[in-house]
Amino acid sequence: MLPAHDTPAFRELLHQQVEKRRTFAIISHPDADKTTLTEKLLLYGGAIRSAGSVKARKSDKHATSDWMDIEKQRGISVTSSAMQFEFDGFRINILDTPGHQDFSEDTYRVLVAADAAVMLIDAAKGVEAQTIKLFKVCRMRNIPIFTFVNKMDRAAKDPFALMEELEQVLGIRSCPMNWPIGINGNYTGIFDRETEIAHLFIKDNAHGTKKLEVVSGKLTDEAITSRLDPDIISSLKDDLELLDEAGDPFDAQRVASGELTPMFFGSAMTNFGVEPFLKKFLELAPPPMERKTLEGSVSPENPAFSGFVFKIQANMDPKHHDRIAFMRICSGVFEKGMSVLHRQSGKMIRLSQPQQFLATERTTVEKAYPGDIIGIFDTGELGVGDTVCDKKHPVTFSDFPVFPPELFGRLSPVSSMKRKQFLRGVGQLAQEGAIQVYSQPYIMESFIIGAVGQLQFEVLKYRLQKEYNVDVRLEQLPYTTARWTENNTPPEDLVGIDNALVVYDVKKRPVYLLPNEWQAGWLIERNPKVKFLETPPIITVDE
Repeated sequence: MLPAHDTPAFRELLHQQVEKRRTFAIISHPDADKTTLTEKLLLYGGAIRSAGSVKARKSDKHATSDWMDIEKQRGISVTSSAMQFEFDGFRINILDTPGHQDFSEDTYRVLVAADAAVMLIDAAKGVEAQTIKLFKVCRMRNIPIFTFVNKMDRAAKDPFALMEELEQVLGIRSCPMNWPIGINGNYTGIFDRETEIAHLFIKDNAHGTKKLEVVSGKLTDEAITSRLDPDIISSLKDDLELLDEAGDPFDAQRVASGELTPMFFGSAMTNFGVEPFLKKFLELAPPPMERKTLEGSVSPENPAFSGFVFKIQANMDPKHHDRIAFMRICSGVFEKGMSVLHRQSGKMIRLSQPQQFLATERTTVEKAYPGDIIGIFDTGELGVGDTVCDKKHPVTFSDFPVFPPELFGRLSPVSSMKRKQFLRGVGQLAQEGAIQVYSQPYIMESFIIGAVGQLQFEVLKYRLQKEYNVDVRLEQLPYTTARWTENNTPPEDLVGIDNALVVYDVKKRPVYLLPNEWQAGWLIERNPKVKFLETPPIITVDE
């Protein structure tokens, strides 16, 4: 039993639980092995006994976080997933994110739920395009960023060159917490700058499925000197001297403000440097922080419960066509079966069948604390971005990014006999937020679908066939630009919409689809009194 909410004992319990939580997202360019790193953190955290790499597609061993069939087939992540485990006295919530750029919107929403981000950099390629985009979102949201330079088991750029690249391309200084031991891409260990301990990793034949054996010691210890060439030790000492003179010292304040990123080196594939990174990251990463609301802000140690939905996932269990709302707890204590105020509808709802995840493995949650990610069985009441809270202390979380679609297509079922399944499938998948669905007056047989990238269309068709048993046609349309209006101006009040396709979004707001930006500009010129928007108007609780 929990102590009463207005007692010092409850506040102390809440404080202790908040302090031990770490909730973070892993971001990277596609193919930087992000899912593999997630897997290895689970391995070292004791959550799994054996790691399955997405590379090992010939076997049935797939990465724990990639649960959807299409992800297993392609070896990529197209949905974000949440995983919880305990390690070293910490309660860890990892938010793995889609690596593919067509699913950036899902990633951005996940970042709203995170307190820190681990930025994965390919040691050979350095900073890549998608990393730049995701980094900007983290900076915009003031999320502290920790850098893990991956794939140090193969040919890599010079570590100093990577540090310079972070500064020049991303505008952030770096502070290496450890340094690779080796020359010209042949690295055998890392040197911890704070403890001055070298960790040499003993190669094995487990291909990263088991923890690596490590030999640790001072650079003067025989266990280290007997395994390292004197030239390597000399080179390492030179590097460390240069870092001490010219590098940035660690500064927690600068990390918190996004000016400095702690930097780590390793290889997720081989487990090289993973455990030292995990331990140091947990020590340095922030616990759940205060969150902004429309009413002001809410502290995680506020006894009144609050949380928000950042993701909806349909059909995690295809047999039951279930619908899970992923929720971030922001304040107070979640208790199984509790009734809360749903801010968007103003109704009281019961949060039933709460679950936590290790990919597809689910456990029922009795209690959850600020920073925790839980899954709620949802019947269609909740939407992405919705707030739930204590009725007596209403708050509203409100900063969810919405991406304007760039591709449009007409979607219809191949067989009219499957219309019911088609409507249900499109409706449920649209609620996840990966696609945007528009309707046209008096047209019931098809929808207009908006997407950020081509892969979203492919995944949509695949999932409709696989999860709802509906074959569909998708006819690409010659539109690239969508415009909403501030006051939902109806088409009859606009001039010059001959080149626009008028559709309506799920909230029945008119949307004007245009072939290109030039045509959009022309529409704006012809209607000077109307304010056009590239994304839907923000919904407030009063609407």
